[in-house]
Amino acid sequence: MEKHPHSVELTEAQKKAMAVGPWRLAWDRFKKNRIALWGGSLFLIILVSVLLVPVISSYKLSEFDLANKNLPPSGEHLLGTDEQGRDVLLRLFLGGRISLRVGIMAAGVTVLLGALVGGIAGYYGGVVDNILMRFAEIVYSIPFVPTVISISAALMFRVSSEYKMYLIMFLIGILSWPGLARLVRGQILSLREQEFMLATEALGLSSFSRIVRHLLPNTLAYIIVSATLSMASAILTEAGLSFLGLGVTPPTPTWGNMIERARDFKVFRDFYWMWIPPGVMIMLTVVSINLLGEGLRDSFDPKENR
Repeated sequence: MEKHPHSVELTEAQKKAMAVGPWRLAWDRFKKNRIALWGGSLFLIILVSVLLVPVISSYKLSEFDLANKNLPPSGEHLLGTDEQGRDVLLRLFLGGRISLRVGIMAAGVTVLLGALVGGIAGYYGGVVDNILMRFAEIVYSIPFVPTVISISAALMFRVSSEYKMYLIMFLIGILSWPGLARLVRGQILSLREQEFMLATEALGLSSFSRIVRHLLPNTLAYIIVSATLSMASAILTEAGLSFLGLGVTPPTPTWGNMIERARDFKVFRDFYWMWIPPGVMIMLTVVSINLLGEGLRDSFDPKENR
């Protein structure tokens, strides 16, 4: 059979793209990215470690042993003990729980606000879009670090240590959503004119259903990437605040307030095992999340579908 003179021969990659869905294509591309796989594996190891090590440890958070304080790493205490005789290894992974929880929940607040505001603005357009995007620009223009430091300092003695963690999560999340909102809005503006949205209108679906069940799921790839990068940023912010004494305060351990002890020159010089391990954990966690996020962004990039 003769080919039509204007027919186009499909490549193997194009045939494959038509045969499988976008999520399968993204996963196939992600598997080929060894750096992203390494980052994801490292983050998974860190996550499992902070969950399991405190459970299997023979020491307790409130267990003080002043007779064995400031001990260097040994077979009994793999990372030594602190100035109150507490096991540094246990506190390291308990602190990791808090730091990761802050990162995950702050990223969750960012994603929730960013996705909803961007989705509503992109779907309705007009006056609603103008109001929401101008508000997003106002929030975006607020200097992030000075604002978080100022609010944390103002509430430092009014909020107990137990609830300070949740305050920091909320502050980080509520100041970080405008970037995601603008990204989601741009995607919604292009999606709302496509045929499947005309079908939802013909079926008489409510605006809420169109946004939540049909538009936002099509921007999920961008939301996932933004969530991973926001999580790394939140962990660093919490560590910085705790280092300054404005974040989660002792006796609740976090990686930030463990590093804060290095401000004492004697600890910095002689008791390196108290502050180097949390610094290394922060570095490894943030690097692994960023590598994972970069890999996800490359995998979901439509330009890679060619």
